[in-house]
Amino acid sequence: MATDLSMTPQLEQIHGEIRDHFRALANGFQKLDKIKDSNRQSKQLEELAGKMRECKRLIIEFDREIKDEEGRNTPEVNKQLNDEKQSMIKELNSYVSLRKTYLTSLGNKKVELFDMGAGVSEPTADENVQVASAMTNQELVTAGRQTMDETDQAIERTKKVVENTIEVGTQTATTLKGQTDQMGRIVNELDTIHFSIKKASQLVKEIGRQVATDKCIMAFLFLIVCGVIAIIVVKIVNPSNKDIRDIPGLAPPAPSRKLLSLRTMEYLE
Repeated sequence: MATDLSMTPQLEQIHGEIRDHFRALANGFQKLDKIKDSNRQSKQLEELAGKMRECKRLIIEFDREIKDEEGRNTPEVNKQLNDEKQSMIKELNSYVSLRKTYLTSLGNKKVELFDMGAGVSEPTADENVQVASAMTNQELVTAGRQTMDETDQAIERTKKVVENTIEVGTQTATTLKGQTDQMGRIVNELDTIHFSIKKASQLVKEIGRQVATDKCIMAFLFLIVCGVIAIIVVKIVNPSNKDIRDIPGLAPPAPSRKLLSLRTMEYLE
């Protein structure tokens, strides 16, 4: 069925890799039946699990390519490709189920081995009594002292662990106290900075008000000077205009004077 499908080169490559992995899985499970050692079986199952994960990744990539080519293929080709994808998914699920079966069987074997080992290794109370009764008094004293020495060593080790723990706790407490003091200093510095910023804002506002006041004063002075200049210009241009009062401190313009000869001529006439 796979050879009759119409695929792009990319799909053919992915499909071929999936089929190669399926053949490797089939051969791996066949070899697994011949392996008797449980450790080797576990290792073989881990390798097969890796191949299954790779198959899953390739099937997802195969599905993505099908969706990309869906608009360029006929409905019949799309149906065949989707059927092939579902077939590969079913085949992969069968290998997953087979692996679970082998893992369950392998786990039961390990439990039996552990049970058997525990029954052999754990001595009973009667066996301990028989061993103690077979020892002489000197041997019993020596064994007791050895046990006491081991107990004392264990106690000393425990004391050292406790001392180290106390020392670490003290260092941690000191570090935390230093960090707490540092945080307090930082908070105080932040308060100081906030107060300074507030004062600076107030000063900026006051300076702004002073600048605005100075500008108003300069504007009024400018208007006054312009008015004075305008009056002077009008007085010079039209000195006979009585509607404009003389500016205090400014001498009135001199009256026009006629020549003496002209006045003499007027009298003679």
